[in-house]
Amino acid sequence: MKELLIATKNKGKVRELADLLKPFDIKVLSLLDLSSPPDIVEDGETFRVNAAKKAVAISIYTGKPVLGEDSGLEVDALGGKPGVYSARYSDPGATDERNNDKLIQELSGVAWEKRTARYRSAIAFADDDGLIDVVEGSCEGIITAERRGTNGFGYDPLFYIPQYQKTFGELPLEIKQTLSHRAEAFRKFLKLLEKYLVVTGR
Repeated sequence: MKELLIATKNKGKVRELADLLKPFDIKVLSLLDLSSPPDIVEDGETFRVNAAKKAVAISIYTGKPVLGEDSGLEVDALGGKPGVYSARYSDPGATDERNNDKLIQELSGVAWEKRTARYRSAIAFADDDGLIDVVEGSCEGIITAERRGTNGFGYDPLFYIPQYQKTFGELPLEIKQTLSHRAEAFRKFLKLLEKYLVVTGR
């Protein structure tokens, strides 16, 4: 297998996943490389369902092996919100800025010890025979009251890692890649990929 298509237009996700795939000499493509990919309605109630929908639909469309990833933030003080709505939390056409603004506002006055949260990631793998499997990862943190750092994307400037006393927005990518929710799910995905390459001989 010379190429792996990632079913996303999110440049941040593509950059992180491509970086993780560097040692495997696999060319990474995304929906940004396709002329008219189908729109996938992410209406699943879990990250697993949404990831699988993306992987299967794009693999059927292209005939290529596809990685579909869905991820988001769960904040305990908000009952697990924004969850699967993380990317469109503030409004249907949300931006990272507006999503962060809303999260800051909704947690206004909430004590530090009650601002616990976690990032979750689900990675689905599919080829033209259908869904192969879905794996998951998570990362625990605390939501800060203001943005810190400009690295990463999404809620990274608000997601504080006590171990490093920095947010994902402050940590360099090489450190984030060792402990993030997406990195944990990706390590599990690599086991799927290695088995797939052996079985299929691609």
